[in-house]
Amino acid sequence: MTTVLVCDDSPLAREALRRAVAAVPAVDRVLVAGSGEECLARFSSDRPDLVMVDVRMPGIGGAEAARRILGAAPQASVIMMTMAEDVDGVARAVNGGARGYLVKDASREELVALVTQALHDVAARQVPRARQEAEGGVPPLTERELQVLRGMGRGRSNAEIGKELYLSEDTVKTHARRLFRKLGAADRAQAVAMGFRWGLVR
Repeated sequence: MTTVLVCDDSPLAREALRRAVAAVPAVDRVLVAGSGEECLARFSSDRPDLVMVDVRMPGIGGAEAARRILGAAPQASVIMMTMAEDVDGVARAVNGGARGYLVKDASREELVALVTQALHDVAARQVPRARQEAEGGVPPLTERELQVLRGMGRGRSNAEIGKELYLSEDTVKTHARRLFRKLGAADRAQAVAMGFRWGLVR
């Protein structure tokens, strides 16, 4: 049985996320928690396949909860949920081993894609990164590719990145495909997570 734990201190956000995640075909059961402390307790007792936790919450907070979960179970799959501007919280969590992040105003399609990928492709997605690290670490990115990656790290859409860089959206997509290939990343979330780990995104 595939289980996902959703942790958010807002009852409305928590219920909306629970419903959205429950609709993902790969998910059999969705648990909820309203704080970092409750998240830790539910993880310890239920060992969900995936934990989705809000970065900023009262108490120990999501970033600290993720750190403790991954410290106790490094193989755990954790996705941070964040507002677009909360780069620091995401960076701390990703540096601690979180698989990626989901911006809170992401579309239902983006949520479904990320949850499905996290549940089914975690092992496969880690192989390219492990190989690159073993072979010498950070792959060389062009300045444009770095700018696109950093824009993604700030939660910007391709269109928004294009406006900032005076590029067409299609050109941004081209740079994105190239940097995904160089990083061995399957999607935005993994690319940004790897960028944080390697210090390319701050």
